Amino acid sequence: MDILLSAVLGELTTRSINFFINKISKPTPLDVEDRLRRILLRAQVIIDEATGRHIRNQYMLLQLGMLRDTMYRGYYTLDTLRYQSHNNDRKDKFDIHYRCSSSLSKVNSLCLSSKDTEALRQLQEALDDLSSMILDAEELVLLLVTYPRLYQQPYSMHLQLGNCMFGRQMEAEVVINFLLQTRTHGNEGLDVFPIVGLGQVGKSTLVAHVCKDERVRGHFSEILFFRTHSFSDDELAVFREGFAIKHQNRVSGSNKSGGLLVVAELVGDFNEDAWNKLYYASKCYAPNGGKIIVTSRSNKIVKVGTTNGLTLKYLSREAYWYFFKTLTFGGMDPEMHPRHAHMAMEIAKILNGSFIGANITARLLRDNFDVHFWCKALAFLRGSFRKHISRFGEHPIDLLYQDRPAHLGRMAAPSEDFVLYHQDQRFSEQEVPEIRFQDVMYGCVKPQGRFEVLLWRSQIPPYYSYVFTCEIQELETTAAKRKRSVKHGVTAF
Repeated sequence: MDILLSAVLGELTTRSINFFINKISKPTPLDVEDRLRRILLRAQVIIDEATGRHIRNQYMLLQLGMLRDTMYRGYYTLDTLRYQSHNNDRKDKFDIHYRCSSSLSKVNSLCLSSKDTEALRQLQEALDDLSSMILDAEELVLLLVTYPRLYQQPYSMHLQLGNCMFGRQMEAEVVINFLLQTRTHGNEGLDVFPIVGLGQVGKSTLVAHVCKDERVRGHFSEILFFRTHSFSDDELAVFREGFAIKHQNRVSGSNKSGGLLVVAELVGDFNEDAWNKLYYASKCYAPNGGKIIVTSRSNKIVKVGTTNGLTLKYLSREAYWYFFKTLTFGGMDPEMHPRHAHMAMEIAKILNGSFIGANITARLLRDNFDVHFWCKALAFLRGSFRKHISRFGEHPIDLLYQDRPAHLGRMAAPSEDFVLYHQDQRFSEQEVPEIRFQDVMYGCVKPQGRFEVLLWRSQIPPYYSYVFTCEIQELETTAAKRKRSVKHGVTAF
């Protein structure tokens, strides 16, 4: 990897000259596409190398984050234009059956002509943005090799994404830097780091990875985790005895003089009285000082922070597509399967940024790598989600984020609704149902009454299993509605 970095650095001067020459010339679409491909590879080398190193400089982290986002936008632009030829002859945007004829030829270039000015403009804009970022990264590349490695990176990117926290590595370093800094309040108070974000945005996953880091584990003598609505007297009594309500991780070893790290996940709205109880209990329990990480969906926790903290947002559509594409195709080259890739892009748009949805759907598509099945799955998802928006006015994923019921369909039974009511996050040692979500939604499994399904079992800390309480409901047919309306003296139209 160091050799690759040296190669990247060695070409910076040449590319600087080419960059300005290209700005004043009139390149063809294929020329722009080729240059964008090559510079995306260079950006990928830098990002992959940076992801695997301990970086504590905040400005480097910021620059890397900007480079990463620009790289995702470049891939998204290239893929969108690359696979648009498989969508050009659609008369209705929801009609996908024409694509079910198999075509496995490789898309070597974009289907563009010199008249495609808009496509050329998008490609050129992506190329210019990424070229500028690469040119600005000369010092960054030099400094990268001076930072120690985090781990040995796996051979394939899809293996890395399946076993690491995607898109939050830079944020994790920000939190770690806060934890390792000298306390600003001495022994008189505790430093507090707030993390705000909507449901399933990755707050718990981020904190779990931070607390698993060897630097953090070696810095604190004890780490306590709380997940609660409010702190009752009984809960605080348990806390004072040194036990977490649901999970505790005692750091064994040499650092007995280290302080206490408290991780509090506040469920529901922020309660200032409950927070004060936790804070003062932490001060009493931590005579050597300590720090607190508090997470919540409510931005009210920002006022209790002693630093700016973090606000986590869902992935951009470009980053989400990169994540979903990598999980779906694994070690295969999407360019060898252009029709599959186009349908994968459509499915990624429907999933609306859901991490869990990406993992479930990517596994389903990878296990059924057949163009006809993918057509069927895309048609089902598009129809089911469109019907939900028509009935309830909101995307089902948005309702699930808000812990509200969502009505999905069943691919094997169009006359039935698959209703998801309540989600529960369970730790790895807790029991989970044997029925899987995909077996009900895409298969023929049909339990009676209300039942629980295993939505997904995370392979990364905190290793949650996501369980939903569900029910299958028969949809009322138009004939049944008309019959009941006539019976009550009303004619249905």
